[in-house]
Amino acid sequence: MTTIRRFCCDDLLRFSSVNFDHLTETFNMSFYMTYMARWPDYFHAAVSPGDRVMGYIMGKVEGQGESWHGHVTAVSVASEFRRQKLAKKLMNLLEEVSDKMDKAYFVDLFVRASNMPAIRMYEKLGYVVYRRVLRYYSGEEDGLDMRKALSQDVEKKSIIPLKRPITPDELEYD
Repeated sequence: MTTIRRFCCDDLLRFSSVNFDHLTETFNMSFYMTYMARWPDYFHAAVSPGDRVMGYIMGKVEGQGESWHGHVTAVSVASEFRRQKLAKKLMNLLEEVSDKMDKAYFVDLFVRASNMPAIRMYEKLGYVVYRRVLRYYSGEEDGLDMRKALSQDVEKKSIIPLKRPITPDELEYD
């Protein structure tokens, strides 16, 4: 039986197997600690009965006005635990926190343009490609900014795709 709970400091010493996937971004410890301290409601782990970290989601809430949104910084599941809908459960939890607690207008995430399995999964979850960000990943690979409108965005304005790609320096950061 999988348990989904808040990510804790001890998990930082036990989640490296989740990050072995070449498509998963790995950050330094202070980055993870900042997310745990600033956005604890957006950082969760899926753990096995033996308390092994099977996957995690890390995100935040940012923006202002109609750009107030939840952001998925990372979602990853260890290869041996895939195809169990863990990523879907983690995504649903982050969306619910964004929608119900923080009254966000949408949730967004960035994904490598070549990561078709992830793109298909996000599309099944209701995400659309909002815009392409040229050379987003290490200055080489394009990223797709995918979004899902939440209940605050009644008119779904946040997911109307941009007509042209952008460059990383055109991104707005809070």
